[in-house]
Order: sequence, then C-alpha cells, then structure tokens
Amino acid sequence: MKKLIIGTRGSILALWQAEYIQKRLENELNILSELKIVKTKGDKILDVPLTKIGGKGLFTKELEELLLDGSIDLAVHSLKDVPVDFVDGLGLACITKREDVRDCFLSQNFSKIDSLPNGARIGTTSLRRSMQIKAFRPDLDTQSLRGNVQTRLKRLQNNDFDAIILAKAGVNRLGIDIEQVKYITPLPIEMMIPAMGQGALGIEMRKDNQMFVTLQKLNDEPTNICCNAERTFVKILEGGCQVPIGINAEILNDKILLNAIIGLPDGTKILKDKIEGQIHKAEELAEILAHRFVQKNAKELLVQAERMVFE
Repeated sequence: MKKLIIGTRGSILALWQAEYIQKRLENELNILSELKIVKTKGDKILDVPLTKIGGKGLFTKELEELLLDGSIDLAVHSLKDVPVDFVDGLGLACITKREDVRDCFLSQNFSKIDSLPNGARIGTTSLRRSMQIKAFRPDLDTQSLRGNVQTRLKRLQNNDFDAIILAKAGVNRLGIDIEQVKYITPLPIEMMIPAMGQGALGIEMRKDNQMFVTLQKLNDEPTNICCNAERTFVKILEGGCQVPIGINAEILNDKILLNAIIGLPDGTKILKDKIEGQIHKAEELAEILAHRFVQKNAKELLVQAERMVFE
C-alpha cells in the first residue's frame, strides 16, 4: 500500500495535529503516511483581522484544492475552521475525540478577567470571544491578535497585551505552562460559549478515495454527535467560521445539552438560549434551537455584526 499524503498547515499546532493523526494511522490502522505542508490564505495575511479577508474557507481552501487534484489524500483541520458546506466531492471521513472544549485566559500579571484593570488590552482573533468579553466587561479593549500560538504568546510576553484568549485545546496540545505564562485560566462555558467544533479535529478527504471508509475507524462517536449538532446550528443561521456565534453541545447524563449565543462584536446586543433532549435527536434539537434564534431576528443581527466589522 502506498503512503498516504497528509496535507497540513505549517504552524507548530497544525503540525502537532497532523502528526497525531499520522501516529494513529500507523498504530491503529497500520497505514503509513507523510506530511505535506501547505500555506493557506489565513497563514499568509497576518496584518488584517480574519473577518476582513474572507471568512469561510480561510484556512481550508488551498488544502481542499490539493485534495481535489489528488496531490494529497487527506487534510487535518481544527474542526472549528471547517466551513459547514463542503466542496462537491469532499467530506469529513471522521471527527476525532475532542480535547478540552473551553476557551482559556492567559496573562502575565492578572489571574482572571475580573482582575483586569479598566481599559485593559485583550488580544483575540475571534469576534465570538470579543462579543462575550465585552458583554461581561464593556470597559475592556479587545484587539485583533493574528499569527500562530507562539507569535501570540510572544506578544503577550512583550506586554503588547494585558491578556490573550486561546483555545484550551491548543494550550494543552502544545504543553503551554506557567513557565511560559504565569496565569492560565480556563473559562467556564457559562461565561464563554465556544465555537462550533472547538477542540476537535476533522479529517477531510475525497469521498471517492478508497481509504475514506477505512479512516472512519478513527471517528469518536460522542464527539461526532456533538460537533454535527453544532455545525447544523451554524448552517441554519448561515454563519461562517468568523461571525460572532458560540455553540456548544455536551452529553451529560444520557442527555445532550446545547448552549448558544449570538450578538454584536461590541457585546451591546446578545441573544442566548439553550436546549436539552435525547442524544439521538441531537441534530433535530440543534435545528429547533436555531429556528428559535431565527424567530428572534438572529440573521439580521449577524448582518449587523458583519456591517460593524467592515465599517
């Protein structure tokens, strides 16, 4: 059997993720592979906020083009970067077991958001995070922070920011600890609802690839159920990866709980709701929750949010 070619972005975190899948392919499926590093649009343009350079497919488009022309066999993505609508012929072979789903507060001088002084600068790439921070502390100054995790940590260490927000999954995967940043504080979901798919990895392939079915063996079913419910919610609201939407599905005591939030980037207007039900009805529950938001004019709110970003 020929080696499979894994397409990946070149950041340390992306390489960790690709190498993690590479090891699982070899150890669990006896499949050898090699990595092909690809620079995406999101990696090349670092001096502009994400929302102003394309949104959907920002970190996946180039990898998808290589999948379609056969240059790579699979692409490993952070699932939160994967658009809810796939290019014809492509799909997710599997979603692997989720890491910690929460966002994480990092600071050299302050232990938590509550302890930040008025007007403190918080670095984040995400309108979703900015929205929820502003709703909690309107006085804080959320500023765009682009680049890979190491770049963001260096800017924090150089005092460009009083704090930054990262996904806890990335913090865990890269082994970031108090030797690098004094205060590392996970944010409870009640305070900061994560992005769809946060903490999970998705393996994208051509559906006609003969290994597509084989790689489904790496799928984690509870993660798959939760992430597909989250993606259903975002799809109905026609929201991409860069709009201010938080959605998290969690399996608790034989039930599934979905928490969602939508609002303006400055936190001045927010819609929040949740729903609980049977696990096998996860996507149906996501649809019900999404339509509740639609009835509260969520789509118009997202248009207004987008307009605010581009003004």
